[in-house]
Amino acid sequence: MEGLIINLISGAVGGGAAGKLLKKFDMGMVKNAIAGVVGGGLGGQLMGMLGGGAAMEAATGAAEAAGGMDMGSIVGQVASGGVGGGVLMVVIGLVKNMMAKKGE
Repeated sequence: MEGLIINLISGAVGGGAAGKLLKKFDMGMVKNAIAGVVGGGLGGQLMGMLGGGAAMEAATGAAEAAGGMDMGSIVGQVASGGVGGGVLMVVIGLVKNMMAKKGE
């Protein structure tokens, strides 16, 4: 459960950062954060299904058995959530821009 929360928060941060860095795709703070939260959750789930997830699951399982999460799994979740949030925010911004141009 903690991993999901970390992914969602880091996704919101990643979406906001991508919006600030890539003004062309910026949708505003709230929409960037919402897209980032969704992307962070999806990014964490995809990472869990791919090869990186096995290592994170093993590290998380060992850390939870010891009574907490280890730093490696937290960093992995922050990275996957942040990247997922940023990527989804850019994709949504790109689609929004393409639809706006088509309507002109």
